[in-house]
Amino acid sequence: MQAGISWEFNMSTSEKYVQSLTKIKEAEERIQKDLDEQKRKIAEELRNFEIQVTKSITTTKAEGEKLVESSIEQARKKANIETEKIIEEAKNKAKTISSRIDSQTVKEIIEILLKEV
Repeated sequence: MQAGISWEFNMSTSEKYVQSLTKIKEAEERIQKDLDEQKRKIAEELRNFEIQVTKSITTTKAEGEKLVESSIEQARKKANIETEKIIEEAKNKAKTISSRIDSQTVKEIIEILLKEV
């Protein structure tokens, strides 16, 4: 009778051991599955982030180039306006200078005219 009890005890212990191993294996498989899913999600998030960063860089670069072009055009227009002002002032000064006759110039003109007489 003891052999029967011992065999039943061993069988029960063996079954429990096998069940424990099975549960451990199932838990390992679940954890591995969860880890694989997390890896997949993180890899996808990284790809999406890379795409967003690339788009952002491209957009920012294009906007920067437009800003530079706009700034250059504005500077060119401002320089042209300033140049036109300077030219106009020079023309006005030239007219003023050529139309001014000082007393010395008048005397010289009179002397020239009187010499001819």
